[in-house]
Amino acid sequence: MYSISGYGSMIADKGRMDAYVKALRQTVKPGSVVVDIGTGTGIFALLACQLGARKVYAIEPSDAIQVAQEIAKKNGYSDRIIFLQNISTKITIPELADVIVSDIRGMLPLFQQHIPTIIDARKRLLAEGGILIPQRDTLWATIVEAPHLYDRIVDVWEHNIYGLDMTAARQIVINNWSQGWVAPAQVLTVPQSWATLDYPTIESPDVCAELSWTVARNGTGYGISIWFDAMLAEGVSFSTAPGMPQLVYGNGFLPWLKPVFLEIGDQISVSLQANLVGNNYVWRWHSSVFSQGDSSQVKANFQQSTFFATPLSWENLRKTSSAYLPILNEEGEIDRFILELMSKGIVLGDIATQVQEKFPTCFANWQDALTRVGNLAQKYSK
Repeated sequence: MYSISGYGSMIADKGRMDAYVKALRQTVKPGSVVVDIGTGTGIFALLACQLGARKVYAIEPSDAIQVAQEIAKKNGYSDRIIFLQNISTKITIPELADVIVSDIRGMLPLFQQHIPTIIDARKRLLAEGGILIPQRDTLWATIVEAPHLYDRIVDVWEHNIYGLDMTAARQIVINNWSQGWVAPAQVLTVPQSWATLDYPTIESPDVCAELSWTVARNGTGYGISIWFDAMLAEGVSFSTAPGMPQLVYGNGFLPWLKPVFLEIGDQISVSLQANLVGNNYVWRWHSSVFSQGDSSQVKANFQQSTFFATPLSWENLRKTSSAYLPILNEEGEIDRFILELMSKGIVLGDIATQVQEKFPTCFANWQDALTRVGNLAQKYSK
């Protein structure tokens, strides 16, 4: 979830907002029904009202929706905006939308439940002939000479003033990706499109591609830079490519296991995948570098994945085994006790009293117990 300041940064991003405003002007007509997924503080919902929308369904799971409601009231749009505090996949609306607008990407469009959310909204909430904003995101990749990004990741683990070998941590961080802008002068290969997310037709959140490049100039390759071009509506777009004005999104940087000196004519092959597992993507980038295109002269062969970027203890792995017999610890016993009381129709204050009495060493006072009970109520109550 974003902070209110985070939503402010998005609104202050002129390149992003200009494109979205133009797309809304092009698609929202007087009398339109609009759905705004991830409304945040309500900017797209408010703009849709300015453009004549008859009704706007503004969906937001976080408490930022309260701020959006206050802003709508101050601007005279409370009668036209229906605010729904939930994720869009769990809501229904009494009429289908002419326009669905969203920007629930992260740094890249491959972010958490972004694509499944759009697929669900398209199928359940959009009228026949309705319009999605955005329409399409195109992902790009290239090999870059970016020592500043690479050193930021590995330097602290390779060099320290304490004389300690900390390379075990390096093996973890080098299998993760991070945000990092690159300049056009740092690009070593011609950028290639590796995925097109066509939102009116997309059915899967997973993407994969086989990429190959011939090195265009001598330099040291440190990894892969990825970005996207967005088409919000016909003729309305923006890009996060190297050399373009920096937007709130950024570029992604997939580091190689080690830097590789590249010469003009070297061949690079990359298998690039991003698979949604649960609520997060697992990235895989397998890279091979061949001297002057000769497959027998291998300069580098790296197999990397964000799966290897998560440290796992044997104790926690043991607890995920199908043969593991779990026994609730004290925290689990507390939660179970609270949920059992909730199922009996007891108000939170009385539940907190009973919880403090049953687990006196865990709660210094009634207010601490009420906080715990309230957190579970927010998560599990209707």
